[in-house]
Amino acid sequence: MSAIEVVPATGFDDVATLVGPKKPTSNVCFCLSYRIGSKENVALRGPARADRMRELCRLDPPPGVIARLDDEPVGWAALHPRRETSFARNRLIPHVDDLDVWSLWCIRVRPGHRRQGISHALVSGAVAYAKKRGAPAVEAYPVDNDGATVNLTMAYVGTRKLFEDAGFEKAADTGSVLDGFPRVLMRLDLR
Repeated sequence: MSAIEVVPATGFDDVATLVGPKKPTSNVCFCLSYRIGSKENVALRGPARADRMRELCRLDPPPGVIARLDDEPVGWAALHPRRETSFARNRLIPHVDDLDVWSLWCIRVRPGHRRQGISHALVSGAVAYAKKRGAPAVEAYPVDNDGATVNLTMAYVGTRKLFEDAGFEKAADTGSVLDGFPRVLMRLDLR
């Protein structure tokens, strides 16, 4: 079996393959909702959304990491310093402390590539990248589904077990619920 490689998301075409909307005129996805302000997120449609993500792919740090298998993009994880995301102001997701943590909030694996360990590789690769960039900790906000099936549309936040398997620990409850499941704040200290 080929090795899964996780790399910074600097190539727009890879990002578009993984989180670009199926309908070009759409005002959703490109994984912008937690990354930019609500007004801008709602206003951006079609090519403007793509242009905004193209711009983010050129920034340092880039908007996340990409999992590649046989040189093909197969997975995406949104990762960024929390202070530069809407989680910095989110009333439902608490701040555990004042550390300059990085947030990991979206994991997407392309259909046809699921159940191959790509989500686990994405979490591990995102953590390694954040650590390399000096992050003191990484936070995630998955659902606490206790093994129950999560609707694939809402599974982008990951599950508590996925993050526990990667060494994260529950740091706090949140006021957020997704697909009927409570979201928890999971954290991995990198110091």
